[in-house]
Amino acid sequence: MYYEIVPMSREHIPQIAQLEKLCFSAPWSEAMLEEELFNPQASFLVAEDEEGRVVGYAGLHVVLDEGYIDNVAVEPDARKHGVASALLDVFCRYGAANLAFLTLEVRASNAAAIALYDKFGFQEVGRRKSYYQHPTEDAILMTREFKKHGNDAADCRTAEAGL
Repeated sequence: MYYEIVPMSREHIPQIAQLEKLCFSAPWSEAMLEEELFNPQASFLVAEDEEGRVVGYAGLHVVLDEGYIDNVAVEPDARKHGVASALLDVFCRYGAANLAFLTLEVRASNAAAIALYDKFGFQEVGRRKSYYQHPTEDAILMTREFKKHGNDAADCRTAEAGL
């Protein structure tokens, strides 16, 4: 499967909003996504197929040297083709060069996502009880810490190759 990772643009927003509805019980609206285009602390990436169709996306917010991965979503037909890994790898490489850590929340029942994050060096650091609704479920907090001077990029490439 061919896809290219590109920065999110206004043209992607309707497709991303549809993907949000497909993947999450509390999806972000088009207005919320559009706000992120102008947020200097945000970086949203899109995986596009050869026809320019959004097959996946991911968002990152950075405050000082801390990174928070908001959402990683992939179209069901595009799963198991490395899309989520490619998106996560970009943020992992950025984190290795610029951040003290990356953190995220994931549904406790989302074994595939937990396995992916684990392969990229994220570790469980806590839980948020009843964080998710529809259905109510705990969130597992996962964090990936980076070496002080950002020489962790090789670890990211190794994790990606192992997927």
